[in-house]
Amino acid sequence: MISSNDTLLISPTQSMPFDDVTVIILAGGQGRRMGGVDKGLQLFQGKPMIVHILEKLAKQVGTILISANRHIDRYQVYGYPVLPDTIAGYPGPLAGFLTGLQHCQTPYLATVPCDTPFIHGQLIQRLRSVLETSDGDIAVAMTEENGIPKMQSVFTLMKSHLVHRLEAYLKDGGHKLDRWFASLKTVPVHFEEKEAFININTLEELTAYQERHF
Repeated sequence: MISSNDTLLISPTQSMPFDDVTVIILAGGQGRRMGGVDKGLQLFQGKPMIVHILEKLAKQVGTILISANRHIDRYQVYGYPVLPDTIAGYPGPLAGFLTGLQHCQTPYLATVPCDTPFIHGQLIQRLRSVLETSDGDIAVAMTEENGIPKMQSVFTLMKSHLVHRLEAYLKDGGHKLDRWFASLKTVPVHFEEKEAFININTLEELTAYQERHF
Protein backbone atom coordinates (compact mmCIF):
# COMPACT_ATOMS: atom_id res chain seq x y z
CA MET A 1 0.00 0.00 0.00
CA ILE A 2 1.07 3.59 -0.59
CA SER A 3 2.03 5.63 2.43
CA SER A 4 2.89 9.32 2.39
CA ASN A 5 5.75 8.51 4.75
CA ASP A 6 7.35 6.45 1.97
CA THR A 7 7.53 9.36 -0.47
CA LEU A 8 11.17 10.18 -1.15
CA LEU A 9 13.10 12.72 -3.18
CA ILE A 10 16.33 11.37 -4.64
CA SER A 11 19.08 13.64 -5.94
CA PRO A 12 20.12 12.69 -9.48
CA THR A 13 23.61 11.18 -9.66
CA GLN A 14 23.36 8.42 -12.24
CA SER A 15 24.68 9.12 -15.74
CA MET A 16 25.10 5.63 -17.22
CA PRO A 17 22.20 3.51 -18.53
CA PHE A 18 20.96 0.73 -16.26
CA ASP A 19 21.47 -2.61 -17.98
CA ASP A 20 19.18 -4.32 -15.46
CA VAL A 21 16.18 -2.21 -16.49
CA THR A 22 13.89 -2.73 -19.48
CA VAL A 23 11.48 0.07 -20.37
CA ILE A 24 8.31 -0.25 -22.41
CA ILE A 25 6.89 2.85 -24.07
CA LEU A 26 3.11 2.75 -24.01
CA ALA A 27 1.87 3.66 -27.50
CA GLY A 28 -0.97 1.17 -27.77
CA GLY A 29 -3.95 3.44 -27.14
CA GLN A 30 -6.58 4.68 -29.56
CA GLY A 31 -5.89 8.40 -29.14
CA ARG A 32 -9.59 9.18 -28.80
CA ARG A 33 -9.06 12.64 -27.29
CA MET A 34 -6.77 13.48 -30.20
CA GLY A 35 -9.29 12.49 -32.85
CA GLY A 36 -8.18 8.89 -33.15
CA VAL A 37 -4.65 9.59 -34.39
CA ASP A 38 -1.65 7.64 -33.15
CA LYS A 39 -0.23 10.04 -30.57
CA GLY A 40 3.31 8.71 -30.54
CA LEU A 41 3.68 9.45 -34.25
CA GLN A 42 2.44 13.06 -34.14
CA LEU A 43 5.06 15.67 -34.94
CA PHE A 44 6.20 17.68 -31.94
CA GLN A 45 8.95 20.27 -32.27
CA GLY A 46 9.99 18.78 -35.58
CA LYS A 47 9.94 15.06 -34.78
CA PRO A 48 7.43 12.41 -33.70
CA MET A 49 6.64 12.48 -30.00
CA ILE A 50 7.99 8.99 -29.49
CA VAL A 51 11.41 10.10 -30.73
CA HIS A 52 11.65 12.57 -27.85
CA ILE A 53 10.93 9.69 -25.48
CA LEU A 54 13.43 7.35 -27.14
CA GLU A 55 16.21 9.94 -27.04
CA LYS A 56 15.76 10.43 -23.30
CA LEU A 57 15.36 6.76 -22.42
CA ALA A 58 18.33 5.55 -24.51
CA LYS A 59 20.54 7.37 -21.99
CA GLN A 60 18.82 5.77 -19.01
CA VAL A 61 18.22 2.06 -19.72
CA GLY A 62 19.79 -0.85 -21.53
CA THR A 63 16.68 -2.27 -23.22
CA ILE A 64 13.75 -0.45 -24.84
CA LEU A 65 10.47 -1.96 -26.03
CA ILE A 66 7.53 -0.23 -27.72
CA SER A 67 3.93 -1.26 -27.04
CA ALA A 68 1.80 -0.47 -30.10
CA ASN A 69 -1.37 -1.85 -31.66
CA ARG A 70 -1.43 0.29 -34.82
CA HIS A 71 1.16 1.42 -37.38
CA ILE A 72 3.56 -1.20 -36.13
CA ASP A 73 5.71 -0.87 -39.24
CA ARG A 74 6.16 2.86 -38.61
CA TYR A 75 7.30 2.25 -35.05
CA GLN A 76 9.69 -0.48 -36.18
CA VAL A 77 11.80 2.04 -38.14
CA TYR A 78 13.28 3.24 -34.85
CA GLY A 79 15.05 -0.07 -34.37
CA TYR A 80 13.38 -1.34 -31.20
CA PRO A 81 11.05 -4.33 -30.71
CA VAL A 82 7.40 -3.34 -31.25
CA LEU A 83 4.89 -5.48 -29.37
CA PRO A 84 1.08 -5.45 -29.61
CA ASP A 85 -1.10 -6.11 -26.59
CA THR A 86 -1.53 -9.75 -25.73
CA ILE A 87 -5.10 -8.88 -24.64
CA ALA A 88 -7.51 -7.79 -27.36
CA GLY A 89 -9.78 -4.75 -27.26
CA TYR A 90 -7.47 -1.92 -26.16
CA PRO A 91 -7.98 -2.64 -22.45
CA GLY A 92 -5.77 0.22 -21.23
CA PRO A 93 -2.31 0.79 -19.78
CA LEU A 94 -2.20 -2.44 -17.80
CA ALA A 95 -2.25 -4.38 -21.07
CA GLY A 96 0.95 -2.58 -22.01
CA PHE A 97 2.37 -3.30 -18.57
CA LEU A 98 1.63 -6.99 -19.08
CA THR A 99 3.18 -7.03 -22.54
CA GLY A 100 6.33 -5.51 -21.08
CA LEU A 101 6.48 -7.97 -18.20
CA GLN A 102 5.94 -10.94 -20.52
CA HIS A 103 8.92 -9.88 -22.65
CA CYS A 104 11.14 -8.52 -19.90
CA GLN A 105 14.48 -10.30 -19.48
CA THR A 106 15.81 -8.01 -16.74
CA PRO A 107 15.03 -7.70 -13.01
CA TYR A 108 13.17 -4.43 -13.50
CA LEU A 109 10.58 -3.12 -15.95
CA ALA A 110 9.82 0.58 -16.35
CA THR A 111 6.75 2.03 -18.07
CA VAL A 112 6.48 5.41 -19.79
CA PRO A 113 3.68 6.83 -22.00
CA CYS A 114 4.35 7.96 -25.55
CA ASP A 115 2.72 11.39 -25.17
CA THR A 116 5.08 12.98 -22.63
CA PRO A 117 7.88 14.62 -24.66
CA PHE A 118 9.30 16.51 -21.68
CA ILE A 119 10.20 13.27 -19.90
CA HIS A 120 12.60 13.61 -16.97
CA GLY A 121 16.24 12.90 -17.76
CA GLN A 122 16.75 11.11 -14.42
CA LEU A 123 13.42 9.30 -14.26
CA ILE A 124 14.77 5.74 -14.12
CA GLN A 125 17.57 6.58 -11.70
CA ARG A 126 15.19 8.12 -9.18
CA LEU A 127 12.63 5.33 -9.38
CA ARG A 128 15.28 2.64 -9.19
CA SER A 129 17.07 4.23 -6.23
CA VAL A 130 13.88 4.02 -4.17
CA LEU A 131 12.77 0.59 -5.30
CA GLU A 132 16.21 -0.92 -4.79
CA THR A 133 16.44 0.32 -1.19
CA SER A 134 12.87 -0.53 -0.18
CA ASP A 135 10.94 -3.76 0.10
CA GLY A 136 8.48 -2.49 -2.48
CA ASP A 137 7.16 -4.24 -5.55
CA ILE A 138 6.70 -1.14 -7.68
CA ALA A 139 7.77 2.52 -7.56
CA VAL A 140 5.43 5.14 -9.00
CA ALA A 141 6.26 8.78 -9.78
CA MET A 142 4.42 11.38 -7.69
CA THR A 143 4.10 15.14 -8.18
CA GLU A 144 2.05 17.86 -6.49
CA GLU A 145 -0.71 20.01 -7.95
CA ASN A 146 -1.61 23.00 -5.77
CA GLY A 147 -0.21 21.19 -2.75
CA ILE A 148 -2.16 18.01 -3.48
CA PRO A 149 -0.20 14.80 -4.26
CA LYS A 150 -0.80 13.51 -7.77
CA MET A 151 0.23 10.02 -8.78
CA GLN A 152 1.72 9.75 -12.26
CA SER A 153 0.39 6.25 -12.66
CA VAL A 154 2.02 5.24 -15.94
CA PHE A 155 5.52 6.33 -14.90
CA THR A 156 6.56 3.25 -12.96
CA LEU A 157 9.41 0.90 -12.21
CA MET A 158 8.45 -2.60 -11.10
CA LYS A 159 10.08 -5.90 -10.34
CA SER A 160 9.64 -8.23 -13.29
CA HIS A 161 8.39 -11.14 -11.18
CA LEU A 162 5.06 -9.25 -10.96
CA VAL A 163 4.08 -10.75 -14.31
CA HIS A 164 2.12 -13.53 -12.61
CA ARG A 165 0.36 -11.12 -10.25
CA LEU A 166 -0.74 -8.96 -13.17
CA GLU A 167 -1.84 -11.91 -15.28
CA ALA A 168 -4.06 -13.08 -12.41
CA TYR A 169 -5.46 -9.59 -11.79
CA LEU A 170 -6.45 -9.13 -15.43
CA LYS A 171 -7.81 -12.67 -15.70
CA ASP A 172 -10.10 -11.91 -12.76
CA GLY A 173 -11.49 -8.89 -14.61
CA GLY A 174 -9.38 -6.19 -13.02
CA HIS A 175 -8.42 -3.24 -15.18
CA LYS A 176 -7.85 -0.22 -12.95
CA LEU A 177 -4.31 0.85 -12.19
CA ASP A 178 -5.02 2.14 -8.70
CA ARG A 179 -6.60 -1.13 -7.59
CA TRP A 180 -3.68 -3.14 -8.87
CA PHE A 181 -1.26 -0.78 -7.12
CA ALA A 182 -3.27 -1.20 -3.92
CA SER A 183 -2.70 -4.96 -4.05
CA LEU A 184 1.08 -4.46 -4.16
CA LYS A 185 3.77 -2.88 -2.02
CA THR A 186 3.69 0.39 -3.93
CA VAL A 187 6.23 3.10 -3.17
CA PRO A 188 5.65 6.67 -4.41
CA VAL A 189 8.67 8.68 -5.53
CA HIS A 190 8.32 12.45 -5.34
CA PHE A 191 9.40 14.65 -8.26
CA GLU A 192 9.37 18.42 -7.92
CA GLU A 193 9.61 18.86 -11.71
CA LYS A 194 5.93 18.39 -12.54
CA GLU A 195 6.45 19.76 -16.07
CA ALA A 196 8.37 16.56 -16.89
CA PHE A 197 5.07 14.66 -16.65
CA ILE A 198 2.98 16.85 -18.96
CA ASN A 199 1.07 14.58 -21.29
CA ILE A 200 -0.35 15.81 -24.58
CA ASN A 201 -3.84 14.44 -25.08
CA THR A 202 -5.46 16.73 -27.66
CA LEU A 203 -4.52 18.42 -30.92
CA GLU A 204 -4.98 21.77 -29.16
CA GLU A 205 -2.42 20.78 -26.52
CA LEU A 206 -0.10 19.56 -29.24
CA THR A 207 -0.19 23.02 -30.82
CA ALA A 208 0.02 24.89 -27.51
CA TYR A 209 3.18 23.11 -26.35
CA GLN A 210 5.11 23.31 -29.64
CA GLU A 211 7.16 26.28 -28.44
CA ARG A 212 7.63 25.09 -24.87
CA HIS A 213 10.97 23.83 -23.61
CA PHE A 214 11.75 22.64 -20.09
